[in-house]
Amino acid sequence: MREILPALGEWYAAGSPFALATVVAVSRSAPRGPGAAMAVGPGDEVVGSVSGGCVEGAVFELAQEVLESGEARSATFGYSDDDAFAVGLTCGGEITLLVRRVTTAEDLSFGRVVATVGAGQPVTVATVTDGPGRRGATLAVWPDEARGTPGTLGTLGTAGLDAAVAADARGELAQGVTATRHYGPHGERREDAVTVFLHSFAPPPRMLVFGAIDYAAAVARIGDFLGYRVTVCDARPVFATPKRFPATVEVVVDWPHRYLRGTATDDRTVVCVLTHDPKFDVPLLEEALRRPAAYIGTMGSRRTHEDRARRLREAGLGTAELSRLRSPVGLDLGARTPEEVAVSVAAEIVALRWGGSGVPLTATTGVIHPPAPPG
Repeated sequence: MREILPALGEWYAAGSPFALATVVAVSRSAPRGPGAAMAVGPGDEVVGSVSGGCVEGAVFELAQEVLESGEARSATFGYSDDDAFAVGLTCGGEITLLVRRVTTAEDLSFGRVVATVGAGQPVTVATVTDGPGRRGATLAVWPDEARGTPGTLGTLGTAGLDAAVAADARGELAQGVTATRHYGPHGERREDAVTVFLHSFAPPPRMLVFGAIDYAAAVARIGDFLGYRVTVCDARPVFATPKRFPATVEVVVDWPHRYLRGTATDDRTVVCVLTHDPKFDVPLLEEALRRPAAYIGTMGSRRTHEDRARRLREAGLGTAELSRLRSPVGLDLGARTPEEVAVSVAAEIVALRWGGSGVPLTATTGVIHPPAPPG
């Protein structure tokens, strides 16, 4: 949903009601994960997607019904070969959607949620998807109260339910997890009453690119496209100039290891080292391999890698730390140009994130879209 929030924010600010369809559950080879969204707004304008095209027509009709009635609806779409003209997913998976109407009167928190996400700050939106009470009711939850603003806005129906959901939402938000939880009508830990979808909008993950060469520009562009908050760092000001990179990319002139030492990383952070110069690489990788990161890749030939690994062992890094290093960087695509290399690097990052094999799908069996790993 993050990519369509600017458009939704404009509709909301203009006082234009819209219907928001959100994927709240998936199974098997579903094309989009929980949180994917499509909205129908003024003039029947459509933004977003919930299935990549399989069921959008049916969702559009359902959204129009919800806009007219104001009553939130749920719908499940799956694969069926019983009727050649049935609306369903061609991939064999199943998705469950919640469609609700959003207006300034019915959802007081939406504008603040849009502003929070736009500022790169965390927030979770909890929505009742099933059970007795107010299907479609929402509670926006921020990490805590700040500068006189409340830590929650909205209600799911009862104070007890709001309190229990807010506590769980903050825990999931800290991990960047979107999930479904079940409660009793007053927040009891039960499985048989109210189903609540917790949609976490954690800040975008970081991509740190070191070495402001032409390959870095291509990697920065594809990182930005994938939704990372990208920073390019180089100690050489003649190369580290903003005009060489997309406007959304931060460019820093500093020694790489010094910059990284002062920068927070977490288990979603991607580090791409493209300098292939020992005076930059070794102290930088000493720092990177001893801190949290999802991916640490370095550019260079196999001979360069062996020399780099020797220097790092001499600096005191052990086998476990060196095993985290993806070097040479990227998958074997036969890439030559900076843009092709960037695709190779992105492919490896995506495969590592989701547990992909990196081999052609024609050579595999089973589901195409595996479930997300836990946490």
